[in-house]
Amino acid sequence: MKLICGNSNSALAEAIAAHMQVPLAQCNVRRFADEEVFVEIQENVRGDDVYVIQSTSYPANDNLMELLVLIDALRRSSSGRITAVIPYFGYARQDRKSSPRTPITAKLVANMITQAGADRVLTMDLHAGQIQGFFDIPTDNLYALPEIGKDIQKQKFRDNIMAVSPDVGGVVRARALAKRLSTGLAIVDKRRDKPGSSEVMNIIGDVSDKSCLLVDDIIDSGGTICNAATALLEKGAAEVFAYISHGVLSGKAVDRINSSDLTSLVITDSICATEAVTKSSKIRTISVAPMFAQAITRIANGESVSILFE
Repeated sequence: MKLICGNSNSALAEAIAAHMQVPLAQCNVRRFADEEVFVEIQENVRGDDVYVIQSTSYPANDNLMELLVLIDALRRSSSGRITAVIPYFGYARQDRKSSPRTPITAKLVANMITQAGADRVLTMDLHAGQIQGFFDIPTDNLYALPEIGKDIQKQKFRDNIMAVSPDVGGVVRARALAKRLSTGLAIVDKRRDKPGSSEVMNIIGDVSDKSCLLVDDIIDSGGTICNAATALLEKGAAEVFAYISHGVLSGKAVDRINSSDLTSLVITDSICATEAVTKSSKIRTISVAPMFAQAITRIANGESVSILFE
């Protein structure tokens, strides 16, 4: 087995390698003067079971290209099996034609990864579950919910907690958390006027005097979560926390979180944290490295992966 990583999230790759007690393979990923990606695998991988760890987060295009070139380099080095380990799958929000004459970029990216030479994909909390079907190769979609559940149980929350979905589309995820915690469920009904902005319309469920746990897969600009937190407090919630799988946090999102009504925001390390994120007193990170380490080990041994989130 070989573990190889690009430049997108080397900290997570090193943590996964440490949990597996397998050193990262020597690999040089650099840029030419015109920013072309160049990859050199610096050890023998012929016939090996290779796992390429690379999130396609910001800068999304650069990190995606690194992933594709890494896979191609491994294929041309006669690797036995190549698994693309993508903790955060970028372009996942473009999973359908949202309006006339628009692309389905998630499918395009899936095709590119397959054509580059990947034999398998391992990812986490896809924005839409059906994206697994965009790949013509085996695809495992892990869930951060078990790790989130463990962290919630370690915290000293009030007894009357409630799982909350920040929109109707995330109800399945919030319901799963509510079932895991044996607690109630509420839904924030909102209307999005344009991308990156949202207006909270109503709260479905009684949140009076509750410790509300907002759960979602992606936080980008932070508008949805911050607006939801304000609306919940206006409806009588005692405090509002947020648990998000992928902390994209682009633009002024961190400033928005810091000045929001949220008590705290917890994200995973699927995306490498920026300096602003690490310095924020309201944002905390939990690691999904143990989960990915177990998943990779199970794939390598031909064992079940779904048992990790049952």
